[in-house]
Amino acid sequence: MDLPVDEWKSYLLQKWSLLPTSIQFTISTAETLRDIFLQSSSLLQPEDEMFLKRLSGGYLVDKDPEAPLFYREEGNKKFQEKDYTGAAVLYSKGVSHSRPHTEDISLCYANRSAALFHLGQYETCLNDIIRAQLHGYPERLQPKIMLRKAECLVTLGRLQEATQTISDLESINNFTVKPTLVDSRFQILQKNLCHLKMKIQEKKNLTEILPAALPKAFEDMDLREENEQISSASSSVTLCTDPLKGRYLIATRDILPGELLVKEDAFVSVLNPGEMQPLHHGLESKWRTRVTNGDLYCHRCLRHTLATVPCDGCSYVKYCSQECLQQAWELYHSIECSLGGLLLTLGVFCHIALRLTLLARFEDVGKIIRKLRDETSLKDICSPESKNLVKILNYDLGANEENGEIVQTPIPGCDISGKYENNYNAVFNLLPHTENHSPEHKFLCALSVSALCRQLEAASLRPLTTGLKSSKLKAAAAPEFCPDLDIWGVAMLRHMLQLQCNAQAITTIQQTGSEENIITNSRQVRLATGVFPVVSLLNHSCSPNTSISFCSTVATIRASQQIGKGQEILHCYGPHESRMGVAKRQQKLRSQYFFDCNCPACQTEAHRVAAGPRWEAFCCNRCRTPMQGDDMLSCGNRSCTESISRDHLVSQLQDLQQAVEMARKLLRNGEL
Repeated sequence: MDLPVDEWKSYLLQKWSLLPTSIQFTISTAETLRDIFLQSSSLLQPEDEMFLKRLSGGYLVDKDPEAPLFYREEGNKKFQEKDYTGAAVLYSKGVSHSRPHTEDISLCYANRSAALFHLGQYETCLNDIIRAQLHGYPERLQPKIMLRKAECLVTLGRLQEATQTISDLESINNFTVKPTLVDSRFQILQKNLCHLKMKIQEKKNLTEILPAALPKAFEDMDLREENEQISSASSSVTLCTDPLKGRYLIATRDILPGELLVKEDAFVSVLNPGEMQPLHHGLESKWRTRVTNGDLYCHRCLRHTLATVPCDGCSYVKYCSQECLQQAWELYHSIECSLGGLLLTLGVFCHIALRLTLLARFEDVGKIIRKLRDETSLKDICSPESKNLVKILNYDLGANEENGEIVQTPIPGCDISGKYENNYNAVFNLLPHTENHSPEHKFLCALSVSALCRQLEAASLRPLTTGLKSSKLKAAAAPEFCPDLDIWGVAMLRHMLQLQCNAQAITTIQQTGSEENIITNSRQVRLATGVFPVVSLLNHSCSPNTSISFCSTVATIRASQQIGKGQEILHCYGPHESRMGVAKRQQKLRSQYFFDCNCPACQTEAHRVAAGPRWEAFCCNRCRTPMQGDDMLSCGNRSCTESISRDHLVSQLQDLQQAVEMARKLLRNGEL
């Protein structure tokens, strides 16, 4: 999911193993990312690109004109079964494959509006009715959809609009002309209209005092006092740096449990595709009815919705609204649209790396280009001990830079005034740990980025100059951009290596089971992967003093316990003491984040493990002392004479586990 698909990984790792030792040595000992990228890129052959193209072609991301009818019929089956949620999702799949301003898309929108109506989502239903009409909903079916519109408006209490809709419906030529034959559908429509008119009159005559809207009891609060030094952070924390720790946050005052410390919108996020396997022709239908994250969440803001709005150019990317669609198109999707299958094949990290460079254009491109050239020509920032840690180009390049000098900044990622912001400069200064990644991994990332750059060039896409009309983008001369995209390839490689240690999983809680059940199952699932420059400042602890939650693309960090003034603000990178033992935590942190954890939880548990186990498998039923022995167990307390067969205890334990599982099943089925 994060890295390329297994077939591409295996292919490149085999390619690496077949390289001459001298070439492997050259790449392994390269001092800069530029050297790694250029050496690896030169090894990408046409047959490699053809293999990648075949893999990418397995993903159905283009519009298929035959798919809308299939999904509409499948949605109708769900609708007849009164599974309106399932029907809405299938109609959405039909919408995503339809071309704009066609009967296909208008019918899918209209059918979805019916499902949404039965789900009680009246505002969303109205939006779909408007969309169906904008895309040319057939005149012969207008009465049906207008009646639904009137019903929504009446339910929402918008009586004047409902009256006007009924009037418009009655004025339709086909409706006002008296039919020569008795038409049952005509009579049903008349009956429904009469019923709606009575309902409108009842609501008009009903005089009731509506209670004032109650404030939200648990409305999420913004930061009380935003930090002047760190954007998106509370004034109760400050940024420090240390030769061993790198950058980190500490408390400037005593912090109480529950206090909001950071509230940061992701600088970039990419929706995880979920279990989206490539198609194997001949084995199954190419149109799948299985639901993935991409069918339920906006690809820009990650909002959950049953009424997605598709990209006009591809079938994969969907949004919650026209506004999100337009913003995404202007920021990055105009470039990504034709690369859907390739990006799914190369993985989320490669997708994020591309999107980061695309977003970089909306800051000062000229300064970023010069920064990239200087950074990639020097030895890369690989570790906190590196001298380059404080010898970075200042983001807001001033007069000193014009004189050929490098501006000294106290902490990497900060601007000349010392402020750390949620911007590309902060992202660029996240550590890539180049020297810690294996040569094979760097080769895999470099060739993947190189293949992506080749596709951008082949499609005549200039990702940093083409189609930019946003006022955010400052004017820059075309020659200032590297024509062969090498510099941007190096930047993307840097980002791919950064992401292993700095990517943040954006999670959500998904519930399973029907509403009728006494209990429901809920689980935390990974919805997307994002980059949060401020959140990345927090160091790890297996027993952290903060907790993190997500709403859309916004990460919120709160104190989970009291934090004293001067204490470090700590976050868990995944391996938590409540979920795994110290040995497994240390192994995971070392392999992914390249450090040995010495947090108090690890130190305490390591001493405990060294002193011996805390428990045995069974304890004495009388005195609770651990039982000892093999087949026959006896109490470890010499004054106690209790003994028992191990097989007997194991049998009892199995019976208990079966009983508990049976109880859970009965509860799920409501059989109290």
